[in-house]
Amino acid sequence: MDDDSEADAARPGRALSEPETWLERHGDALYAYALFRTRDTAAAEDLVQDTLIAAFQARGRFAGLSSERTWLIAILKNKLKDYVRRCMRERPLPDTSLETDDPEAELFDAAGGWLHPPSAWDRPDTALEQRQFWEALAACLRGLPPRQSEAFTLCELDGLDAGEACNILRIAATNLRVLLHRARLGLRQCLEVRWFAPGPEGRR
Repeated sequence: MDDDSEADAARPGRALSEPETWLERHGDALYAYALFRTRDTAAAEDLVQDTLIAAFQARGRFAGLSSERTWLIAILKNKLKDYVRRCMRERPLPDTSLETDDPEAELFDAAGGWLHPPSAWDRPDTALEQRQFWEALAACLRGLPPRQSEAFTLCELDGLDAGEACNILRIAATNLRVLLHRARLGLRQCLEVRWFAPGPEGRR
């Protein structure tokens, strides 16, 4: 697929492109996102199809406040929530251990945000629209302990609230906070190399 900056026809404040062009312009990115989350080709294809149908039905409500692709990904994320709720409760998570020490807590504020954001992470929506970013993020998530990966994915990617994530993972809220903290730390270190680093391994 062409560079994402060229593929997006609709910029903030502008109208949507013709719906019949959406699959060609954004299908690869939507499929990569869905496959990254579901790890199931058939489910990913169905989710992309459902997303494009929902987008067509909602096209009159597009306000032009985000790029066309960001808008489509937001719709896909809503579709994924239902998929996750159905699947996650049925899948056992093998890693039940939690590290309770916090040697690098100075990297985050009390709410879990970065005190010093990763370099070049000034426009997260731009990164999220790129298929290569999802490939880098998927690789980094695979390097985390399973429960850290699932906690981050449920809360940060799927947009579930803490209570629902705790129910799915069958853990207490304090344990969820520890998992999210450790996941953010691991992902920061990994993405600095795989995505934000200017060298041959980095994408930016």
